Amino acid sequence: MRLAFIAITKGGENLAKKLVPQLDEAALLPRRKKVAESVAENWQDFDGFVFVMAAGIVVRSIAPLLQHKHEDPCVVVMDEKGQHVISLLSGHIGGGNRLAHRLASLTGGKAVITTGSDTLGLVPLDLWAKEQNLHIGNQDKLTTASGTLVNRGYLRIYADVAVENLPNGLQQTEDWQIADIVVSHKDIYPKEIILFRPRSLIIGVGCNRGTPTVEFEECLNELLKDNKLDRSSIRNLASIDKKNDEVGLLQFAHANCWHIDFFDKDSINKLKNLEISSAALKAVGAIGVAEPTALLSGCTNLLLSRKRKWKNITMAIAQAPFTLSARVLGQANI
Repeated sequence: MRLAFIAITKGGENLAKKLVPQLDEAALLPRRKKVAESVAENWQDFDGFVFVMAAGIVVRSIAPLLQHKHEDPCVVVMDEKGQHVISLLSGHIGGGNRLAHRLASLTGGKAVITTGSDTLGLVPLDLWAKEQNLHIGNQDKLTTASGTLVNRGYLRIYADVAVENLPNGLQQTEDWQIADIVVSHKDIYPKEIILFRPRSLIIGVGCNRGTPTVEFEECLNELLKDNKLDRSSIRNLASIDKKNDEVGLLQFAHANCWHIDFFDKDSINKLKNLEISSAALKAVGAIGVAEPTALLSGCTNLLLSRKRKWKNITMAIAQAPFTLSARVLGQANI
């Protein structure tokens, strides 16, 4: 986590100089400019800012720069003795709360956390979802759910993936119709439901040389629609290593921010109980491409869709093991 310290007094600067060496990727910004100017110049370059000064100065300095809690760096404010360490901005997703606790442990002070779920001992819903690799499509619905959690004290959650345990404030239900949140890769639920999508689907892809990007999109959309699966649950693509320079495939993956796992024919041919493709054997020396690479990538034996063939493309869908837990570690490496 790249951290910038800013101080305006000698005492504040001395505290910052003591803390910077104890944190990874932390730096003290020079005092050559006004606070607002210094922050504006460096706002995009750091994951978090630690201000050793009055909170009012900080609020006025950062106000013009704020965009969204999923984009803004975290902001922590502390007095020059380190007695009070306030998580001011991006406490959950940005790691501000965790940073405040870390700094307080170094100064012997107290972390000041004001987010509702934390003060009530409930799970920070957005941070938990991120930690569990769940995609949240509608942020407004997430805000509503977080408010309900704080006001009611719990949320009912239905999941069609495995559940090991759940954090404080989430209660599992077997009836999705009474659930506040549904965790599912299936595209079968009413639009008003708050859906968390587990990223557990792997799309295995085989293709002819020179296949354009648009064809991959068209085939995938058809395959997902017919299998009633949601696109947001796709974790990655998979294919044979002979396709690692296929332009259309690479552009397709890049446009959707998916990585591609590539496998050689020897790894593929070790798999058993799969339909052997004579075309794949002739073209690339493997028993298949779409099905075996999806299974290998997901470390699974579960195919949600057997391979489907189009003119230039074959695709299959595997589901990787996915288990919900109570783990909420945060993303900041402080």
